[in-house]
Amino acid sequence: MLTIGILTVSDGVFAGRREDVSGRRIEELARERLSATVARRAVVPDERERIAKTLREWADAGIDLALTTGGTGLGPRDVTPEATRSVIEREVPGLAEVMRAESLKHTVHGMLSRAVCGTRGRTLIVNLPGSPKGVEENLQAIMEALPHAVALLKGEFTEHAPGWEKTGTGQGERHHEHERHEGHGHEH
Repeated sequence: MLTIGILTVSDGVFAGRREDVSGRRIEELARERLSATVARRAVVPDERERIAKTLREWADAGIDLALTTGGTGLGPRDVTPEATRSVIEREVPGLAEVMRAESLKHTVHGMLSRAVCGTRGRTLIVNLPGSPKGVEENLQAIMEALPHAVALLKGEFTEHAPGWEKTGTGQGERHHEHERHEGHGHEH
C-alpha cells in the first residue's frame, strides 16, 4: 500500500482565511484510486524553506509519495517548484509534461504551470496546482503511473529483476516480443 504525504502550500489556508479544499480533494482521490494511506498532512505558507524542509523530512522518513498543491504559477510568492528542486535528487519531467498537457485541454493557462516532479531517495514528489479542479485533472492524468513509479523507486521492478515482465505496463512483453523478432531475421 502506498503511503502519501499531502502538503498544501498557501498563505491563505495557512492563515485560516481559506479552506484546504485542494488538499482534501487529493486525499479523497488518493484513497479512492490508489488505496493509499495518508501518512502526513500539512499546510505551509508560500515560503521556499518551509516547503523544502517539510518535503525533506517526509522523504527522509520514507513516505512513498509526496503531493504538493499550490504555488506552481507565476505569482511572486509561487515558489513551490524552486523549493522542490532544492530537495529532489532526480527530476521526472514526463509527469510534469503530462500534467501540463492535460491542463491545456481545459485552459490555455495550463502552459503557465511550473510544476516539478522528482525523486529524493525512494520518495516521489509531485507538484500539483492549487485549485481543486486543477488537482483533480492533473492527478487523474498521472494516477495510473504512480504505483509503478513508486515500485521502481523501491527497486521492485527493473529490467534485470524478476517480475519486470509482469508490471502491467506492457513494456516487458513488448521488450521480449522485440527480442523474439530480432532472433528471426526480421528487419527493424
